[in-house]
Amino acid sequence: MCDMDVKMDKEKIRQGTKLIIEGIGEDPNRPGLAETPDRIARMYEELFAGLGEDPFQYFKTFIRETHDEIILAKDIPMFSICEHHLLPFEGAAHIAYVPKVGRIVGLSKLVRVLEVFSRRPQVQERLTTDVADTLMEGLKPRGVMVMIEARHLCMSIRGVKKSGSTIVTSAVRGIFRTSEPTRLETLSLIRQK
Repeated sequence: MCDMDVKMDKEKIRQGTKLIIEGIGEDPNRPGLAETPDRIARMYEELFAGLGEDPFQYFKTFIRETHDEIILAKDIPMFSICEHHLLPFEGAAHIAYVPKVGRIVGLSKLVRVLEVFSRRPQVQERLTTDVADTLMEGLKPRGVMVMIEARHLCMSIRGVKKSGSTIVTSAVRGIFRTSEPTRLETLSLIRQK
């Protein structure tokens, strides 16, 4: 999934930003742009912090809990940076799982796994799959469903220029794939406001 020894080279980011500024015909030393390479380097360090993080660190389970039905965290605000144009996409994620007895994780941990993967250069399809696969491997639940609904700036401001378009991706594993009632119940819970 990623190399946990990733080190940001902020000097290369600064140099690259300066080259882009020059490439578009601007003066990188002009007062409004002089500090931009430093700002971009700091921003990228924050936006791509997930490159050096291990998502499996969040899987301490509560073994005394006996709940074995759907657990859903929905409408989780999220953003990532599309690796094709380095522009953001943002929206909401919905993460559901059906635990095996004694395999419940703290609810914030679902969000943290999403954050690890969304803080990498990414495509929405892989982000959805990575979260689902990591939850299946780390929690060993009866099933996982991940759905992400996002708007992509690369579709709004360039190319087809279709502002407001929403892309929906899903990944279903285990009981969500094999049990239509479980899948439909979860989709109904996601749609409820």
